[in-house]
Amino acid sequence: INGSGYGLTLGLHTRIDETIARVVNHVRVGNIYVNRNMVGAVVGVQPFGGEGLSGTGPKAGGPLYLYRLLSARPEDAAQRALASISDSTPDHLAENTSLGFLRAWFTQQGKADLALLCDHFGGLTRAGCSRVLRGPTGERNVYTLLPRRTVLCLADRDGDLLVQLIAITAVGSRALWPSAAVSLHCSLPAEVRAKVEMISDWRQGEVPFDAVLHHGSEEDLRYIAEALASLSGPLVAAIALRPGQNNVPLERLLIERALSVNTAAAGGDAGLMSIG
Repeated sequence: INGSGYGLTLGLHTRIDETIARVVNHVRVGNIYVNRNMVGAVVGVQPFGGEGLSGTGPKAGGPLYLYRLLSARPEDAAQRALASISDSTPDHLAENTSLGFLRAWFTQQGKADLALLCDHFGGLTRAGCSRVLRGPTGERNVYTLLPRRTVLCLADRDGDLLVQLIAITAVGSRALWPSAAVSLHCSLPAEVRAKVEMISDWRQGEVPFDAVLHHGSEEDLRYIAEALASLSGPLVAAIALRPGQNNVPLERLLIERALSVNTAAAGGDAGLMSIG
């Protein structure tokens, strides 16, 4: 399924809970429907949007959609998005050991500002958090934020690359660095270095990525946008930042998943289960 490159909707009918868990945890699809009709997403109940070749932007009807229409967005956009669904659900964030190693390294290097940025982004990230959406009786709808798989980092200055790395590490993604940054890569702590992949020329499409962070000029950004548009595969937009800017939009490094389960199906549709 993932190998197809498309990921709009997926329908699954099964009585086996382990099968449901395996598919939900591994498939890269925007909307997953279990033991129910997979046509007709309801706004506010099943935010709709795909992944990969089926879409790379925010979900229509989802809590992050309107933020993409603003000229300026709040730093805590992901937190606000989840609070708009339910502000009473506690977030159980897994310990981010890679971010901890990175923070400790910055402290050792005397980079107190970057160490503080680790704390700041660590407090803002909501990667891995879920909310149960309101819906009809007999149906359970869950909205989840997950990290993008790989983020390409483009910047002329080491300081900007490190800011990008903090943001990427905070959400739990992997970073893709141009080979020109090999010296900086070698200086990173081993636990963090393992999360950064080097590439000689990202324009060749050798390593797939699903987001781009760019610190630089508008002229460079235009060139990068043209190069991204010429690549095969899903459209990937560059997230533009000025040199020295550190308010990286963490919500842009997340993907949204919507899971809808027919809880009244008593383990699956008996008629469909009998086929094959």
